[in-house]
Amino acid sequence: MKRLFQKYKHAWVLLYAFIYFPWFFYLEKTVTRGYSIVQTELDTKIPFIEIFIIPYLFWFAFMVITVMYFFFKDTVEFYRLIAFLVIGMTAFVVISTLWPNGQALRPTHFERDNIFVDMVKHLYNGDTPTNVFPSIHVYNTIACFVAIRTSEHLKNIKWVQVSSAIITVLIILSTMFLKQHSFLDAIGAGIFAIIAYVLVYG
Repeated sequence: MKRLFQKYKHAWVLLYAFIYFPWFFYLEKTVTRGYSIVQTELDTKIPFIEIFIIPYLFWFAFMVITVMYFFFKDTVEFYRLIAFLVIGMTAFVVISTLWPNGQALRPTHFERDNIFVDMVKHLYNGDTPTNVFPSIHVYNTIACFVAIRTSEHLKNIKWVQVSSAIITVLIILSTMFLKQHSFLDAIGAGIFAIIAYVLVYG
């Protein structure tokens, strides 16, 4: 047990989850009215495409696989990835606390009836249209892609680099095609990702 603890002692940084998730769920329950709407005219021109629920939900697997890979494979890169994630996630909950925000993009009726629409309805029922800026879905996806892109172990494995790039693009697009986030949310996430990149990798 002692040897195991010494080997994986870097797991202590995952304790951040006990700060982030209670804060996040508190905001989800309390930010219900009087929040600022974050969206643009461009968002009304972006179509709703329900099949993008697949990459949207794949985000969870992408996150877990990436974090666990670096946890077991490269401690230094793991710390960098977690630092990148913590910077954005902390900024997100602080912004949402000081400036409650949301969007009104979700369709009130659906033109089609299929399994993907049913999945989107389930998503809407479990996720409020508030606390959207910047998009953590987008930010964390970029963080994982950067970690994969800069990894000494992975940067020369072409199929990993190509597939992670495709996954990243599809996840980012899914946030807008599912009307979960506005274009501004995605841009905001990108700006914060640039700042975090400079701080962590610069």
